[in-house]
Amino acid sequence: MKIVYIIESLVLKGGTERIISEKANYLSEKYGYEIYIISCTQKYNQPNAFPLLESINQINLGIPYYSQYRFKYPKRLWVKHVTNKELRCSISNVIHQISPDIIIGIGHFKANLVCTLKCQAIKIIECHEARSFTLLETGKRKSLFWRLYINIYRRKYFSTIEKKADAVITLTKGDKNEWRKAKYTKVIPNFSMMQISHISNCEQKRIISVGRLEWEKGYERLLDVWEKVSVRYPEWKLDIFGEGNQYEKLQKKIKNKGIRNICIHKATENISQEYANSSICVITSLYEGFALVLLEALRHGVPCIAYDCPFGPGSIIEDNKCGFLIKNGNITDYIMKVSQLIENESLRKDFSQKAIIRADCFSVDSIMKEWKDLFEQLLYKRI
Repeated sequence: MKIVYIIESLVLKGGTERIISEKANYLSEKYGYEIYIISCTQKYNQPNAFPLLESINQINLGIPYYSQYRFKYPKRLWVKHVTNKELRCSISNVIHQISPDIIIGIGHFKANLVCTLKCQAIKIIECHEARSFTLLETGKRKSLFWRLYINIYRRKYFSTIEKKADAVITLTKGDKNEWRKAKYTKVIPNFSMMQISHISNCEQKRIISVGRLEWEKGYERLLDVWEKVSVRYPEWKLDIFGEGNQYEKLQKKIKNKGIRNICIHKATENISQEYANSSICVITSLYEGFALVLLEALRHGVPCIAYDCPFGPGSIIEDNKCGFLIKNGNITDYIMKVSQLIENESLRKDFSQKAIIRADCFSVDSIMKEWKDLFEQLLYKRI
């Protein structure tokens, strides 16, 4: 079986880049599939963030897609048109040479283009963020022209996928419900192949949060929670691991409000050790595709607390079993639940045992078998 993944790039150390690299390796090694990855904007000499087996065929197109943002409207639209045409032509040429059985478009990047490629391959769109937030630069003020343009573009974008894609695969049931007009939809969650150093004993007076320092991750909401919690429990500390555009803003807020016992660290290669040395994991995202961080924490036996935002946390955390789901934006309840876990070590350890059991539901072998079955099912229907 020949399978082609089409992705923006594999340069960034993000959840999507990690999971696609791991899926490609698994399909090649375990099932013997012939795997290709077309990395659209990645230059020839740019290294991948995560390793690929030598058996994986990677084609870096190096299309300067983001050059359009050097220009103002309306010229930007023309540059975008030219770049899209170059991208379509390049992808089409590669697809013609490979002649794959299945093409998988990843995330939001040009999924509509993938659906309209002229070839006989099965076309699958693999969603890595909730449809409701796809192609929206939320949290930023935009001109009326931009808002009108993006609304029209999004409607056409989703309509193309619904009409042309053979299957739309989402990470959660909530997101699947957003794709009611698609030909075929299925939920296949992510997995974690992180090597576990050791399991948390939940005795450390330390809380961890992991993720990109971007608006949608809601770290300002976390600072509001910790401002209150840190006063009640001065012996506990909060360590945040991540990098992004909000770093300076968060540091400024920490300083101005005098928030104690908190530190923002750069992303680390040994995050497993950091999970294992923590007793609670917290996230306060405004929305999530899946929230892989929560699954990683559960695998280390770390109880989790998260706002029940669209749509990821609710598909991972079993409320009152391996952690707490908080009504989105209810800071009072969030503070209360953090305090409850801090004060009750036996509850933390009970949640820890159940966290490991819950994480087993997302094993790589079971998840990848679902992908294998999907591929075979779609190809059988095509015959």
